Amino acid sequence: MKLSDREIRIAVRSALREDVGSGDVTTLATIPAGARLTAVMRAREPLTVAGLGFATAAFQLCSRRVRIRHRAQDGDSLRAGAELMEVSGPARAILTAERVALNFVQRLSGVATLTQQFVRAVRGTGARILDTRKTTPGWRVFEKYAVACGGGSNHRLGLFDLVLIKDNHLAVLRAARPNAIAAAVQRARKKYPRLPVEVETDTLAQVRQAVAAGADIILLDNMSNADLRRAVKLIAGRARTEASGGITRRTVRGRALTGVEAISVGALTHSARAVDIGLDYRT
Repeated sequence: MKLSDREIRIAVRSALREDVGSGDVTTLATIPAGARLTAVMRAREPLTVAGLGFATAAFQLCSRRVRIRHRAQDGDSLRAGAELMEVSGPARAILTAERVALNFVQRLSGVATLTQQFVRAVRGTGARILDTRKTTPGWRVFEKYAVACGGGSNHRLGLFDLVLIKDNHLAVLRAARPNAIAAAVQRARKKYPRLPVEVETDTLAQVRQAVAAGADIILLDNMSNADLRRAVKLIAGRARTEASGGITRRTVRGRALTGVEAISVGALTHSARAVDIGLDYRT
């Protein structure tokens, strides 16, 4: 996933309006207009980088005279103490933009770092790590971008680009014939013939129905590793397979070893913590 400069600048302008309001009163009161400084953005723990474009935009929207020298790129894995970027120019602009710049990089690097940990946990198994729609409202494309920076893969962006028939859809169709899954897949094919169709299943009986219905992807939700292996064998390549449901870094490799092709992890975006990154000043 790529982000446009326009997307980034719109988000950063909104964040600056929220933070600066009518003016950064502390900086305006205490820092002379002509003061200049240099600052280094530094990792204070091991991390995977994401969001440097947002930090660049924050500083440069506060002053065109701010100069940026990148020491790392999005997707890089850094040790504690490594530099991400150097910023130099008007002191007032840098001080005003500092928190907005760090908020974006800390949050998005947190998502990328957690994703990278999951990706490393399944290395060698052939399974891909997927994100979900469990994202911060308004930040979905940014967080999915961060997942990609961490080596993960993006699932559907929203409700519009893939048909995902979940348990609540099937509950509404429980009286349909020959069964809810077959009816739902048939209706989806008729309404949106160009979109892939995925079906969430909780049991092996539902897996059989999804295979018979011709689903493109079968989501194996909250199954044990033993049932995942049975489901993969049952599907036998007739549909792509995805595991989901409360998967952690401790359990993800066991899921991957069952033979599933993808593992979706909501925690990548709904539970990633912001990593520790600081801005160290040199006058």
